[in-house]
Amino acid sequence: MQAEELDRIVADGLLRTVFQPILGFHTRGYLGFEALIRGPAGSPLESPPALFEAAARLGLTLELERACREQSLRAFAAAGLTGKLFLNVSPQCLGDPVLLNGETLHLLRSLGLAPSSIVIEITENQKISDFAGVRCLLDHYRGLGYEIAIDDLGEGFSNLRLWTELHPQYIKIDRHFISGIDENALKFQMVRSIHGLAEACAAHIIAEGIETAAEFTMLRDLGIAYGQGYFIAHPHEAPAAVPGAEVAQALAGRHISIFPGMQPPRARATARTVLRHVVPVSPETLNDAVFQRLESQPDEHAVPVVKDGIPVGLINRHSLIDRFARPYRRELYGRRACSQFMDTSPLIVDHAISVQELGRLLSRSARHHMADGFIVTEDGRYVGIGYSHDLMALITEMQIRAARYANPLTQLPGNVPIDEHIARLLEGGVRFAAAYCDLDRFKPFNDVYGYRHGDDMIRILAETLLLHCDGTLDFVGHIGGDDFLVLFQSADWQARCVRVIGHFEEHSRHLFSAEDLARGGILTEDRRGQRVLHRLPSLSIGIVPVEPGSFHSHHEISTAAAEAKKQAKKQAGGTLFIERRRPDGSAA
Repeated sequence: MQAEELDRIVADGLLRTVFQPILGFHTRGYLGFEALIRGPAGSPLESPPALFEAAARLGLTLELERACREQSLRAFAAAGLTGKLFLNVSPQCLGDPVLLNGETLHLLRSLGLAPSSIVIEITENQKISDFAGVRCLLDHYRGLGYEIAIDDLGEGFSNLRLWTELHPQYIKIDRHFISGIDENALKFQMVRSIHGLAEACAAHIIAEGIETAAEFTMLRDLGIAYGQGYFIAHPHEAPAAVPGAEVAQALAGRHISIFPGMQPPRARATARTVLRHVVPVSPETLNDAVFQRLESQPDEHAVPVVKDGIPVGLINRHSLIDRFARPYRRELYGRRACSQFMDTSPLIVDHAISVQELGRLLSRSARHHMADGFIVTEDGRYVGIGYSHDLMALITEMQIRAARYANPLTQLPGNVPIDEHIARLLEGGVRFAAAYCDLDRFKPFNDVYGYRHGDDMIRILAETLLLHCDGTLDFVGHIGGDDFLVLFQSADWQARCVRVIGHFEEHSRHLFSAEDLARGGILTEDRRGQRVLHRLPSLSIGIVPVEPGSFHSHHEISTAAAEAKKQAKKQAGGTLFIERRRPDGSAA
């Protein structure tokens, strides 16, 4: 039945092509489009997985890919699209005679398309053993004028080796590493490293699966060359020639994103941070189909089973393969529903649970959950799965990052990330304000009430700053002791600072005794044994507004902010001083 349907689709030219734009972060225009194939609407082979799985079973992959390639080229030309066209080609079809002998080149010329506009995107759906042979084929295609891309870096069998062996012009980073990159320090560092490697070998990075403005902005600020995903544009048969208004606004945005690991330790690291988007199966899916999928996807450790959007089970890779390895088991159970072999009590967690709580939950749960992983839901509906090794890696990375850079008392970024963020703000040429926050008369309080109460006061100040700052724009750093530095990109930074001073005064009162509150100060003895009354601690903030080009280094900023803080402390407690003079001494 499927053979007849597939023959009909190919023979009658019923394949459909949709195009998804690939955006240049620097050029602010489209580099080109990726061609994505669909079967006829309403057909059981409408979806790409169904279409290509059927072709693989029937031994018709080469014929299907050839038809897809021709359909995509004709649709691209008919739509009048410009730029590059990314064509997916599986490794097994790179030696297609039609592609090798120039027939595709002839078709290109008849359509008015140049070979230099075509990018052969190698999909990683099967293992490559003959790298020398593939390299020879790609050298031939480069000689014809085509460019080369590898897909889904970070997934599949060997694409890191593919990169070093094949020297592609474009590297596509798998969507797993892009999803939530604005919140996940581990993903951020991995993409940052890949970007550095790409620059070293003159390759261009394309980030796939960008779905939010926050992910988009993070990748833009990281210096990634190109992006692709639903936030930029959904696949369409006739895509717009230019980015939409929301994307244009994000490109033109002047705010600098705060890199993960430099953000305040609020509930940013959640189960969603380690989420993997694994396509689920239904309870009726045959065991044999699940087995074949696991055989072809060695990086897939578990398969979620979902019914009507609700997770009902989880199939462990090693458990199923072990069952089928026994004599006659595949013959006996292969045609039965996979619900027979699934774990009906998997660990299911909400996407918003913190990674710390998730780690504790895993440690207390059944032992097999550590190996199987866990299902992640949102409002009870399936959104993905997570693996314990990803979770442990993230928690370890967070601990290492905290030990290296964060203040141990508040867990806020310390001097190294403060300097790094100032450098990025200066390099980005954005307006911001550096606010140096310092407690007045903190030492007498610490001496009389003890260091524990002193730590409590510092934590209250840290919480107050976080409460009144915009976590997506404003960077809160802890220099040390009772000194903090806030780098505001919020336009209303002055009003925020006024609220910080008032909030701190109100919420620190419980730290003082009734007697000290009544007298308005703390009594201590000086070196001569005489009693001295110190007014209650208060907060002083010195602010330096920074215009593009007015400062050139983080050293200049920190010096100017420290001087503004000194001016604030010369006044009565709980004051805000704004340095209106420019570094050259002129008035702002």
